[in-house]
This record gives sequence, C-alpha cells and structure tokens, in this order.
Amino acid sequence: MTFDEYQVAVERTAGTNILTARLGSFGMGLSGEAGEVTDYLKKVLYHNHPLDRQKMFEELGDVLWYVAALATTCDLSLAEIAEYNIAKLKKRYPNGFESEKSIRREETR
Repeated sequence: MTFDEYQVAVERTAGTNILTARLGSFGMGLSGEAGEVTDYLKKVLYHNHPLDRQKMFEELGDVLWYVAALATTCDLSLAEIAEYNIAKLKKRYPNGFESEKSIRREETR
C-alpha cells in the first residue's frame, strides 16, 4: 500500500468534514496516541515489561492514522511529506546521523 492509498483508506473512517472539528479531533488524537506510545515505552524501559512488538505495531498504526488524517485535512500528501523529510535529513546529515552535527545543528530548508 502506498501512502496515497493509505490516506484514501483513512478517510473512510475519518468522520466529519468540518475543518475545525477535524483539526481538533485529529490533532488531539495524534497527541493522545503518541502519549500511549510514550507510556508503553516507559513501561518497557523503566518497569521491566517485555517489549511486545504487536503492541508497538498497533500503537504506531494508531499514530499513523492520525498523521494521515491531519495531512489529508491540510491537503498534504504523506508521500510528499516523507520525501521532503528524507531530503531534509540527507542535507542535515549527509553521512548519516552524527551526534556532533546534531549538537551544532543549523536549520536546513
């Protein structure tokens, strides 16, 4: 499945077409789902829970749904967002990630 196909599929369950409702619901939903990922990682890292790949798979899927719904709401393509992000990171870290470049990072556009 491509990102474009995914965005179309997300719309089937996105609900309302009212812009403010979509922005609010999807923005808050994204924050909530990201929080669930964070809480789960806390349990794995600090409470000695085993890492359950299926649980992480499902939680990241929920995050991705909200990212796709927000992108569609803002008339943005996930594929283009992904391509832009990788190009930005290649420019910022041409030889791969380096801690020193991260510390002394200059914004790239």
